[in-house]
Amino acid sequence: MSEKDRNRLEQLRKTVALHREKYHTADNPEISDEAYDALLEELQTLEEKIEGTQTEAAVVGGDVSNAFSKVTHKVRQWSFDNIFGEDELIEWDARVKKQLLESDTAIDNLEYITEHKIDGLKLVIEYKNGELVRAATRGNGQVGEDVTHTAKTIQSLPKKLTESITMICVGEVWLSEKEFTRINKERDKLEQPQFANPRNAAAGSLRQLDPTVAASRNLSLTVYDLDFYDSKNEIETPISQWEELQLLKYLGLPTNEHTKICKNTEEVQSFYNTWADKHDSLPYGVDGVVLKVNLVSMQRVLGYTAKAPRFGVAFKFPATEATTVVEDIVLQVGRTGVVTPVAHLRPVRIDGSTVSRATLHNEDNIKRLDVRIGDTVILRKAGDIIPEIVSVIDSLRPEKIKPYVFPKRVEGCGGDGSIERIPGEAAFRCVSLDSNELHRQRLYYFVSKSALNADGVGPRIIDLLLDEGLITTYVDLFTLEVGDLKDLPGFKEKAAENVVNALKKASNVQLHRLLVGLSIDNVGEETARLLADRFGSLKALQNASQEDIANIYGVGETVAEAIHDWFGVPLNQKHLAELLPHLTIINPDAVHEQADFAGKTFVLTGTLASTTRDEAKDMIRKRGGKISSSVSKKTDFVIVGADPGTKATQAEQLGVSILNEEAFQKLIAN
Repeated sequence: MSEKDRNRLEQLRKTVALHREKYHTADNPEISDEAYDALLEELQTLEEKIEGTQTEAAVVGGDVSNAFSKVTHKVRQWSFDNIFGEDELIEWDARVKKQLLESDTAIDNLEYITEHKIDGLKLVIEYKNGELVRAATRGNGQVGEDVTHTAKTIQSLPKKLTESITMICVGEVWLSEKEFTRINKERDKLEQPQFANPRNAAAGSLRQLDPTVAASRNLSLTVYDLDFYDSKNEIETPISQWEELQLLKYLGLPTNEHTKICKNTEEVQSFYNTWADKHDSLPYGVDGVVLKVNLVSMQRVLGYTAKAPRFGVAFKFPATEATTVVEDIVLQVGRTGVVTPVAHLRPVRIDGSTVSRATLHNEDNIKRLDVRIGDTVILRKAGDIIPEIVSVIDSLRPEKIKPYVFPKRVEGCGGDGSIERIPGEAAFRCVSLDSNELHRQRLYYFVSKSALNADGVGPRIIDLLLDEGLITTYVDLFTLEVGDLKDLPGFKEKAAENVVNALKKASNVQLHRLLVGLSIDNVGEETARLLADRFGSLKALQNASQEDIANIYGVGETVAEAIHDWFGVPLNQKHLAELLPHLTIINPDAVHEQADFAGKTFVLTGTLASTTRDEAKDMIRKRGGKISSSVSKKTDFVIVGADPGTKATQAEQLGVSILNEEAFQKLIAN
């Protein structure tokens, strides 16, 4: 095995141990659970590869604090293994069935109990003759901390059961998002450090020496397992996980109402999909679902590995954070000549897909992160957000790697490839914009979905047309005939007809789409719509002064200067004059500053019943409003439909006005 791998293994062991202590013992995590899980998974893989065993994998939880009395658990506490995706679910199910059959256990009545994997702090609760006698943390799995004094402040934890029963049960202590926000606001007023997340706050509250602190924080509890049940109890011992849950509920303990019996993996996947889409609507944090074999007799047959039960597993939701290694930093030249640094990454699965690229935005961001080639980084992605590097894990940095320095020249720029920093900005751009690469990129973008939307005419066809000398500028696209294309490599007459028809259809273009397609600096879809709605025609925009453009809310001086300068360049004027006779421009009705929503920013989330999202956006734009994809303090309204995402929660936390669909329609009508 290489020395590089061995060094990486030792670095990972130290790093994982450090973050385990901060998470489990100090309740002060520096990285997210997802990033920690990713580091642990890499460590276990390397241990297996180099040493043939997983020593770190057997460690559960963290050290036990000397501030609390120690409790030796009567039943060892375990952590579940994780699976990701339907393929791994099917593999796990196959292993369960195989082991049961090898043990001569019939699988006709094999069922799984599925429930939410709540992100909180595990609590082991002991009752004797129906009376609460002890509550302890998981600790290292064998020894935990006695937190009975703070656990008793949890209102949903009964001090006396409905029956005189002796048993040990296990649950999760959690804090609602609403309570978490309230606590952090109070800590902010007292100039105390804020809790990183609700799990961290719940753990910090339960592990207090003073129970009044825990009592003030409204902790909640969900009980999900029966670890020990005295055979002398008058009520019979449950024979299944489902019966355990019903008994716990009957005894007065809080259980999860969203638990389901599944007869196969298809039903498990359906349960998973339901909550993957709407888990943000729950009062507690959920990072997946747990599934367990229902019958206790089957659980005993399956038993445990060195580190986890074989009869259960955590089916995790797609992680929005992961760790990976920066293998290179490459400068990418955009269609307007702006040079963007892109990190080439060791491929990693995140948010349900594998990624190998992440934008680093600009030189200032690289310096702020101090990201270098060879660094291990935390990557974040959620939904349609572009993957971004959040931070560098310094403890895993290889020796002697140097800070990244922007070069003076970049392949893809015109002239000698020189680049320069844009005055007043963090971005670099090509000094000369006459390169073949930039010309190709502008043509790609001109026919793209965001611009003229010539369906089926992508970069491959544009490259072919350029290489064959059939086009040189935008206008040439609209003079092509079927006969020009049908004999090209890979083309037949039908394919040639499709290209010509797509371009003909694209020649009927909305004004804002044409403005996007012209590759004017700083003019994306929203800015293009603002310009189109304000001026109503291309001619009016061409004749507008820089001041007229800058006065549009959401545009400003820098963008106005770029637009005004573009229309003043003789070559741009020439190309535009040649292009316009081939286009039919669809102009919008002009919008004026006194429009109802002028100066207002809207964010939409969830599914609308009475209209599509695009139609709702057009309603807002026609009234002078601006659409944003993210919620901030500057957002005026968040329109919430069915099954909204995290944007609704963010709006609530920031105090932004939230409108349901009915309220939005009333606002439009008024």
